[in-house]
Amino acid sequence: MSLPDRHSLLWKLVAALALLCLLVVILEEDLAERVENATSRLPEETQQVLKGYAAQAQRAWEQQGAAGVDAFLEQLQEHEQVWAVVVSAQRESLASQPLSEDKHTRLNFIRPIDGLIGRPGARPSFYIPFEGSDARLVMELPLRLNPRQHNRLWEILAQQVLPASLAVLLGALLYRMLIAPMASLRRQAIALGSGDLSARIEPRIAERRDELGELARTVNHMAARLESTVDFQRRLLRALSHELRTPLSRLRVAGERELDIATLRQRQEREVLAMERLIDDTLELVWLDTERPQLPTEPVEVAELWNILREDCCFETGWPVERLPCELPADCRVSGNLNGLAQVLENILRNAVRHSAEHGIVRLSGQREDAHWHLWIEDQGPGVAPEQLQQIFKPFTRLGADRPGGDGFGLGLSIAQSVVHSQSGDIWAENADPGLRVHVRLPAA
Repeated sequence: MSLPDRHSLLWKLVAALALLCLLVVILEEDLAERVENATSRLPEETQQVLKGYAAQAQRAWEQQGAAGVDAFLEQLQEHEQVWAVVVSAQRESLASQPLSEDKHTRLNFIRPIDGLIGRPGARPSFYIPFEGSDARLVMELPLRLNPRQHNRLWEILAQQVLPASLAVLLGALLYRMLIAPMASLRRQAIALGSGDLSARIEPRIAERRDELGELARTVNHMAARLESTVDFQRRLLRALSHELRTPLSRLRVAGERELDIATLRQRQEREVLAMERLIDDTLELVWLDTERPQLPTEPVEVAELWNILREDCCFETGWPVERLPCELPADCRVSGNLNGLAQVLENILRNAVRHSAEHGIVRLSGQREDAHWHLWIEDQGPGVAPEQLQQIFKPFTRLGADRPGGDGFGLGLSIAQSVVHSQSGDIWAENADPGLRVHVRLPAA
């Protein structure tokens, strides 16, 4: 199984999860490092408090001697609940009681007031020298002054709150990425189900290049196709009912008149044939538009096909063959369905003959363009107004017809367009000088 392309939702989800994990690791380590560095030394406010205790101890020693030191240490112990001693430069106690062996040992691990606190979780001891003296106050750092007293809170923030916040952020991102478009698709489906065929998914979703964007474009295409089909069938039904009403009215009038049997039968046959042709062409157009059939293709000699069609046309119209020349190169072979192409060329040919000037010429020409053959059929009739060049390919479009069915039913070019499009081709019209030129582009065989 091949991997999805680079715009797939899979890679977006993988990237989002990888980014979440990376952010959690980086931010947690960075935050821990920053907190560790920020709490590795005593802040200036804490140093000032300890220096204040040292100044009190120095005044007590200078004013009252050992008794003053004893009173200070007792008061400090009561206030801060910490171990503390006042010693000389030779580590001799300046209080009334000498230092015990345990206190002597603890003096080996003291540090200056501006030094590092040490490993987390420990209760470090600092020494603060007296002003102008070798004596010093040695005391354990009070818990309330420990800059690391809130480190546990920072650990909870880094290890629990931060990942949870990033997970919520990722969830919101995934909701915007996945759930919101699905809600829009749901609204589109509800709108289509309620009959609003003009509803479309907004461009911000349809223009995405992942699976949701493809789904949105597919749904929009389906909705547009459905709207076009329903609108086409409605217009076709209205036009068909209008076109059938006229021959039926003529038949009713003919039945009401006192006509001989032969005349009445002739009128009846002509009107019935016209209605049969109208219904057949309409059904074929509906079939081409709704079914979009994939007709089998084969190499088709366009010049030979034209010869057959113009023989039939000359027999029906009395035109000489010279007025329907073929100027195609000898190697003109297209890939298409023979019957479908015959119908396309016949419809264009009959339309051109119908609107040609007296003694006019209808000419088939073409040239090779890369992998396609560009064909065109031009007449010498009055042409078409520029604003109606697209209109003539719509069903039941007749320009200058005196009566319905009298100049055709306006379905020939519509059927030709549907057949050409079903065979991966294109068809359009432009005014020649004089007349109308209908272009057909088809894949080369």
